Amino acid sequence: MPTVSAHVAHTLARHIDTVFGVMGNGNAYFLDALGRETSAGFVAVRHEAAGVVAADAHFRACGRPAAATATYGAGFTNTLTALAEAVQARTPLVLIVGDEPTSGSRPWGVDQIALAAAVGARTYTVGHRDAAATVVIAIEHALTYRLPVVLGIPYDVATREAGPIPDASAPGVQPEVTPERPPLGPHADAVLDRIADALATAERPLLLGGRGAWLADAGAALDDLAAATGALTATSALGRGLFSDPDRDLGVAGGFGAPGAMEIVRRADVAVVFGAGLNQFTMRFGELFAPGTQVFQVDLAPTATHPNVGGYVQGDASDVAAEITRRVRSRGATPSTWGRGLDIAAARRQPVGHAVGPDGRLDPRTAAARIGELLPADRVIVSDGGHFLGWSNMYWPVASPDRMIMVGTAYQSIGLGFPSVPGAAVARPDATIVLTTGDGGGLMALSDLETAIRVAGGRGIAVVWNDAQYGAEVLNYGVKGLHPDPMLIPQVDFAAVARGLGAEGVVVETVADLEALASWSTRPTDDRPFLLLDLRVSAAVVAPYWEEIAAR
Repeated sequence: MPTVSAHVAHTLARHIDTVFGVMGNGNAYFLDALGRETSAGFVAVRHEAAGVVAADAHFRACGRPAAATATYGAGFTNTLTALAEAVQARTPLVLIVGDEPTSGSRPWGVDQIALAAAVGARTYTVGHRDAAATVVIAIEHALTYRLPVVLGIPYDVATREAGPIPDASAPGVQPEVTPERPPLGPHADAVLDRIADALATAERPLLLGGRGAWLADAGAALDDLAAATGALTATSALGRGLFSDPDRDLGVAGGFGAPGAMEIVRRADVAVVFGAGLNQFTMRFGELFAPGTQVFQVDLAPTATHPNVGGYVQGDASDVAAEITRRVRSRGATPSTWGRGLDIAAARRQPVGHAVGPDGRLDPRTAAARIGELLPADRVIVSDGGHFLGWSNMYWPVASPDRMIMVGTAYQSIGLGFPSVPGAAVARPDATIVLTTGDGGGLMALSDLETAIRVAGGRGIAVVWNDAQYGAEVLNYGVKGLHPDPMLIPQVDFAAVARGLGAEGVVVETVADLEALASWSTRPTDDRPFLLLDLRVSAAVVAPYWEEIAAR
């Protein structure tokens, strides 16, 4: 007779094709049923947090939810940072965990439901009569609210007989998911008229798109609105690649933006923002737009997310963009021509480095620019957090927002880079997965360098910005005179570590050393190993976005 674990495995596998995680007492029977009885894949990682990170990166890369799994107790608590990140980023995933037996807590037990709730994740606990239905409800919750959920299997329930597994075509077996396309918020009609009037009369209109616009599939509608109004375009860091016309697009806005492009953005007289939260980095701490710029925002949040917003519409970015375009055209307005006299390509160019920094180590700008020239065109960038974030976002363009995966930025975490690689690699089997990480975050996640190498293989590249310090801490606290020792890292040979795990590891001390990447790129995928570039970069070259932070 099928067990509760079999019910969970079979039902989950009807909706989710990959599970990432670590096996332990609490999830052993679930994983056994998943592997023996379903077609879902299991990818073993080396730390429980990595399972959640990989599932998170999987969704961001392809839009299909994945699952993570861990055992109870220490296995579950190890997932909490990654779970908090998924909540903050609103990533739908299911975390299947063992839980305390129904007889009560054991000496080493913790209140897992309370811990999950503390970071914003709801828990569903399966029983022997409702296991399949509970899985469906949990998946429905994750997809409807775009949030991670925890699915608990009590230890003494996991092997209990649960009767026949429900037929896949039976009522209630398939989740009924409500698309997140809410009706327009109150007073939307009046604000839509204000936006249409402003764009119709604007001399220098600008559209700014974020990840929310991509998730709403608003790219085509926004391109149409840009053409109807003559607007130039820009994106948040998570929206890069949203707009399709390079002759209009100024690239990423905020601290990662090119100086020339940001000067143009500041000249806009009307700016309409779609699906971007307008955080302090995108807004350059309030300096992105000039004081007289009319700023409107379209988003799913209940209210505007920045004080500079003068008009807000709560609604789906694609629907609202199409409606604004209709109203602009009904006014018979002539599109603005302000972009015709501008060299947009030149404005997007980032500053050129100097080969070496003041301390004699490799200038990260020079390295980033050269790597950007050598990376395969099919790339998906996955990024850890840290000071180095500036270089990849400034110098490595991506084709669309789902090709720039920044797990950790929502929760301001580091150490989630290496485990992002397997999630993206499984989600995008056609792409080259490129990790950008620092030495601090890289060391924190080192156990899952092995996972990245094993799963991505010859489609994987890791770039480690190795400056022998926690750069963000040095630039934030070192400059204030705090003792430097806790901020420094002994020089680590990441290349040697990678070689020990089966990858090709290259120490990069000069631009010429990057020819190893050029050579690697020309080889067939199945005839090359994972490549790790250990960049010995200058600690004296500061990313522009961090200079903006330091000035506050």
